[in-house]
Amino acid sequence: MAIDRVAQHLNLRTAGTGFEDDISGILVAEKNRAAIGYNAMHAPVRQRFTIAHEIGHYVLHVLNVKTPPHSRLFVDRYVVYRRGEDSATGNDQEEVEANTFAAALLMPERLVREDIKKHRFDLDDEDDLSALARHFNVSASAMSNRLANLGLLR
Repeated sequence: MAIDRVAQHLNLRTAGTGFEDDISGILVAEKNRAAIGYNAMHAPVRQRFTIAHEIGHYVLHVLNVKTPPHSRLFVDRYVVYRRGEDSATGNDQEEVEANTFAAALLMPERLVREDIKKHRFDLDDEDDLSALARHFNVSASAMSNRLANLGLLR
């Protein structure tokens, strides 16, 4: 999926920037405009997930509110193996929702299930998991989390 096309469809500008290493991305929304900045130093699969995550914030927490705020700022930090204490523990509901949105956007359940059946992936095999992740252009970690959330991993 061309994530940039999704952003363009929503009139979101995207730009890679030289953030500090622990910042994955930001969403700045003000009145009827919004822009996404992502860390250009991160791996391309991480950049895609970050853009999808920020699109999730925009759709769920800016557009889809009864009384839209005049402005919102989301700053998402990246910590190796987990996104942050609140997000990792489920204490920040907006972060959990944006992660779930990004995973569904980049790895739609129907397509994941079809590919697993079609290619007879052994989800206990790291090489097969990596191949599935490459097919969806996401990290093995993101794919593993998606499969677990879909109840496809033991």
